[in-house]
Amino acid sequence: MIPFGDPFASYQAHKQEVDGAIQRVLDSGWYVLGKEVNAFEDEFASFHGENLYAVGVANGTDAIALCLRSLGLGLGDEVITPSHTAVATIAGIEQARCTPVFADIDPLSRCIAPQSIVERIGPKTRAIMPVHIYGQPTEMHKILELGNAHKLEVIEDCSQAHGAEINGQKVGTFAKFAAFSCYPTKNLGGTGDGGVILCHSKDFANKIKSLRQYGWNEQRESITVGNNSRLDELQAAILRVKLKYLSQDNEKRRSIAQRYNRAFKNLPISLPSQNTNELHAMHLYVIECEKRDKLLDHLRSKKVGASLHYPLPVHKQAAYANRIRGGDDLSATEHFYQKNLTLPMFPELNEEKIEHIISSVISWFASP
Repeated sequence: MIPFGDPFASYQAHKQEVDGAIQRVLDSGWYVLGKEVNAFEDEFASFHGENLYAVGVANGTDAIALCLRSLGLGLGDEVITPSHTAVATIAGIEQARCTPVFADIDPLSRCIAPQSIVERIGPKTRAIMPVHIYGQPTEMHKILELGNAHKLEVIEDCSQAHGAEINGQKVGTFAKFAAFSCYPTKNLGGTGDGGVILCHSKDFANKIKSLRQYGWNEQRESITVGNNSRLDELQAAILRVKLKYLSQDNEKRRSIAQRYNRAFKNLPISLPSQNTNELHAMHLYVIECEKRDKLLDHLRSKKVGASLHYPLPVHKQAAYANRIRGGDDLSATEHFYQKNLTLPMFPELNEEKIEHIISSVISWFASP
């Protein structure tokens, strides 16, 4: 079975360097918040541009929660975000004791729709959290305009969009804060959990560094209530290796996507959209098909690991159904979930596998 993602293939591609990084950490005798984390934070910030600060944390969910907490948001404060996202987005909002509010998506980009955000703004709204879903940049300029007009904070969820760009500017640098996941399946993934926060202020970075470790100051006195959300040295060292190859790996992903696009352009399916001013990170390649379930069964019979990446939008899942504002008016989201299908996408896909995936899709449409 060709998987839709393959973290082991990523490890194999960089095995010598990753193994060397692991051994370096083991030999150092220092395993949490040390030189590797400091170096990764500096390198990650520099990758995104100048005058930026990065803070390594335990995972992407914590990254979201710590962004909100550092802004002073908490109990009763509403955060508008899409239901079409990983549950981790909502979990992070609620971990910060904020209240999520669901907005609908744009049918073409599959990202949060600015007009739907406007419709959800209320007296308790304090922030907007757009998600660059599947690696597709969302309409940050419009969202920032909304934030400014309504005096709302904007936090980018970049967990699926490492290296994506709008007009040459990397996502994660538009808003005051951005949260990244470094889970193994991500474009920049370790071999365990990990996350990063990107911000424009050294003061905010220092505040997050305190919050990620019990609210400690330099004397290890808790000056505020924090939690334990530290990035360990092993993951930081591995991520430093992977970061060097992120841009070229993303380019390989886009090349594979272009192959798919050319092969499928005349089939009755909707392909991922991309504006000419955007650089898609192509974390996932997601199509839409009216007879999705039958196509999925066919592909699995051909040993193609297609997937319903998110079987249900968050507002339809038992833990969240009927308790979050906005969940009763998400027609574009619900329509998308009836048709979406994820095809294999990772930079180590070879020519033989790419051709097999393409021919398997085409053969189903060619059958009577």
